[in-house]
Amino acid sequence: MPQDVSSVAALGEPLRRKLYELVVAQRAPVSRDQAADALGIARHVVKFHLDRLEGEGLLEAEFSRPSGRGGPGAGRPTKFYRRSSREFAVSLPERRYDLAGRIMAEAITASERDGVPIADALSKSAHRIGRAISKSATCGSDLVQVLTDLGFEPHADENGDIKLANCPFHSLAADYTDLVCGLNLDLITGLINDRPGLRAALDPAEGSCCVHILPIARWHS
Repeated sequence: MPQDVSSVAALGEPLRRKLYELVVAQRAPVSRDQAADALGIARHVVKFHLDRLEGEGLLEAEFSRPSGRGGPGAGRPTKFYRRSSREFAVSLPERRYDLAGRIMAEAITASERDGVPIADALSKSAHRIGRAISKSATCGSDLVQVLTDLGFEPHADENGDIKLANCPFHSLAADYTDLVCGLNLDLITGLINDRPGLRAALDPAEGSCCVHILPIARWHS
């Protein structure tokens, strides 16, 4: 999220935003000279802003000679800019509808392919993706950090309880509560699958996530 915020904030400068819009509107990569001519501004100003957009990951650059120029004496290759293949998303509170969409797309595909009920496929998909996220987390990341990275805003107390202050699927959960809360429970169960001593359960409360993580010892107490 910090990187996405920085990158999106770079578009707050009006001229930089115009240059970005100019580049992404073209079918072919744009050179500094082309951008300067299109907007009627100095080339050194264009260079500064285009390089800033590249540094923020919003644009990608390549060097090549313009069409019709080649061979000895053609001069140095020209730097061209195009839109980056990266995706950026910033929402406050953090939402992860992309993750919900991924789980649902996988479940629908599996349901049609294997002829299993969609509810079963959704549960299996959410659990599998939760496990995959846990396994791919940065080495040494604890559960609280993994949950933080997913936007759950976890709060762990001295007893080992982990309450989740934010639901990354808030709007979906408001309209399709049972479906999305079940998906959420299976996702988090997958996340803690390889972390002995913990259990996730539905425990809806106003203004927080519907899932609560507790040590198994406290769950039975």
